[in-house]
Amino acid sequence: MLRRISSTALVLAATATGAAAFNEAPPHAPNQQPAFAGQTRAPEMGDDIPLVTENIVEGLVHPWGMAELTGGVWVVTEKPGRMRLIGPDGAISAPLTGLPEVDARGQGGLLDVAVAEDFGQTRRLWWTFAEPREGGNATAVATGTLSADSTALENVEVIFQQQPAWQSDKHFGSRLVFDGNGALFVTTGERSNPEPRQLAQDVTTHLGKVLRINPEGGAASGNPQIPNGQPEIWSWGHRNLQSAALGPDGQLWTVEHGPKGGDELNRPQSGRNYGWPIITYGIDYSGAPIGEGITAREGMEQPVYYWDPVIGPSGMDFYDGDMFPEWQGDALIGGLVAQAIVRLDIADGQVAGEARHLEGIGRIRDVEVASDGSVMLLTDADNGALVRVSRGE
Repeated sequence: MLRRISSTALVLAATATGAAAFNEAPPHAPNQQPAFAGQTRAPEMGDDIPLVTENIVEGLVHPWGMAELTGGVWVVTEKPGRMRLIGPDGAISAPLTGLPEVDARGQGGLLDVAVAEDFGQTRRLWWTFAEPREGGNATAVATGTLSADSTALENVEVIFQQQPAWQSDKHFGSRLVFDGNGALFVTTGERSNPEPRQLAQDVTTHLGKVLRINPEGGAASGNPQIPNGQPEIWSWGHRNLQSAALGPDGQLWTVEHGPKGGDELNRPQSGRNYGWPIITYGIDYSGAPIGEGITAREGMEQPVYYWDPVIGPSGMDFYDGDMFPEWQGDALIGGLVAQAIVRLDIADGQVAGEARHLEGIGRIRDVEVASDGSVMLLTDADNGALVRVSRGE
């Protein structure tokens, strides 16, 4: 049952007590070596900032994505196919009407949501979802406008459909990020199974790609010209991208799930190949190598940073606010496996330090910096929560 929470708050230390041992955990692939210094296990950062966590709403069913509207209102998706508005006081709307059907099996469902800067005038939203289609299902992007009474989505149109559809309930991606120049980045997964996994290297498909589209539909202008490639492709050779955000440098940064080990932080560049499943710093869940078990090949990009063991990345934002000036410009990544906020200090394109905050809070599915400088989290559970993280005294 959905519950509005207004009085519960917990003060937790910002430093990762005990888990300052996260760099001491043995890797799953001990024989693999980083390609350069600082590519993994960056120095652990700590600070003594007390963090106050307040559950604004509890009882959300596997919440997945969120975006701040106007007046401190948040739009939040729930994986089974519901989208709700949550006010700054925790007031919860009924599910918005007008959404297309979703396939919520496995990792599918209603996924990310994004709004443009002019939402106050246009009331337009975009969202991703697992779309049931002939041949299986696939990631799709839809757009619509929020009705004047904020109860429905109107003029709904599906503007992108990942090709091909596949019979799989895994690895849909997917995050939405506006690029600052009017285009919309869309991240996808490669559907996990051994056969479609290979299509991450096939540019005639949309599987395992970073895509860049026009928010009204179609490929964005300025995309790379890839021989025989789909026009929406920005980069390829990705596994399952569930973290994405624009950095202080104005460039897209992503984090994708590795298998057993090998979660990757990348700064995807136009027309580049990021290697999956040919190169990876992970191994199969069985313990067997992926492919030839190699971590580098000419013509394939190295990750900026990788984790082994994994953090289970989902959701990402770069801190830009007044509440935590010490974090200014740092990447904040949700950890499903780490069950923490994973904070990275990125300097000159490389990771200079890593910290874990609020360890044990639960599976963090999304992270967003609010307009007041607080940090908002979604916890992924049958009884999921919208959590506000602010600075303690």
